[in-house]
Amino acid sequence: MVTTREITDKKVWESIVGARPEANFLQSWNWGEFHKNFGHKVFRIGFYDENRAVGVMLSVVEKAKRGTYLTVPGGPLINWENKEIANEFKKVIVEIAKKNNCSFVRVRPQILETPENSRLFADLEFRSAPMHLHAELSNLLDITKTEEELMANMRKATRYEIKQAQKLGIRITASQDSADIDEFYDLQIETAQRHGFVPFSKKFLEEQFKVFLADDQAVLYTAWMDKTKLAQAMVIFYGQEADYHYGASSEDGRKFPGAYLIQWEAIKEAKRRGMKKYNFWGVAPEEDKSHRFYGVSVFKRGFGGQDVAYLHARDLVLDWPKYVVNWTVETVRKKMRKV
Repeated sequence: MVTTREITDKKVWESIVGARPEANFLQSWNWGEFHKNFGHKVFRIGFYDENRAVGVMLSVVEKAKRGTYLTVPGGPLINWENKEIANEFKKVIVEIAKKNNCSFVRVRPQILETPENSRLFADLEFRSAPMHLHAELSNLLDITKTEEELMANMRKATRYEIKQAQKLGIRITASQDSADIDEFYDLQIETAQRHGFVPFSKKFLEEQFKVFLADDQAVLYTAWMDKTKLAQAMVIFYGQEADYHYGASSEDGRKFPGAYLIQWEAIKEAKRRGMKKYNFWGVAPEEDKSHRFYGVSVFKRGFGGQDVAYLHARDLVLDWPKYVVNWTVETVRKKMRKV
């Protein structure tokens, strides 16, 4: 019989998450702490079969002007082929959502976008969400290969840019000082204005960096040409996967290949930490050349990774009138932001 209970011990949580090869930082203990620092309610639930841990689920109560809802980012981490566990998952999220006056639950699990997985969620009465929750089309690089093999598998242009950066004397610094997020925030604002996206707040970036930094799981990389800053990237190192979560570049960074060398240094650091995957995070569909992130997606794909399409976010509706308001707002926002 499958049962659930709240997990309050960080070591217990991390031991279960660590045993799941599909897991990334979205279901980590620290992702929950990050949300708690913003005043969000966080629920950490363990799934047990005869007292044997068989999965976990981190969920977060999100409050917005358009309503309150529950999210499950990159999870839950369970065996979806086991219908008893899947049904228990639905039961527990409904209980949490109702207790917190949520109008719906949004889930973006770590499973692939397939007809079978779509049917699985349809059977659980979920519907396709109007917006994504987190990156759904990602580019993942297998870093269990040698550095020589990784370099050989890159696009010729990417390999050239890395070597050119080294030849030009571009240097990469790796910071674990949260004070450096101030400058990263400023560079992100510059990048957002150039590419037309909504930037994250300084507090959002600072709190995330600080939380993961406490466990040596975050590094801020900067590429320099002498004293000129070219590009920066925040990388999270968690479990078996390193994630290129945020990046920014200056106008000078568009002229010199500092961003390429940053990624190569981060990949090598992930290998030193014994990780198996490097996640370049979200990419635009390869055929969509009009997408505003097409250029950066070409950059990411140049390192030789493979695109992975996760199941599109799914919503379980609990209050239809309130959900319709949210659906309308998000649908309009999606068209305006072209995402």
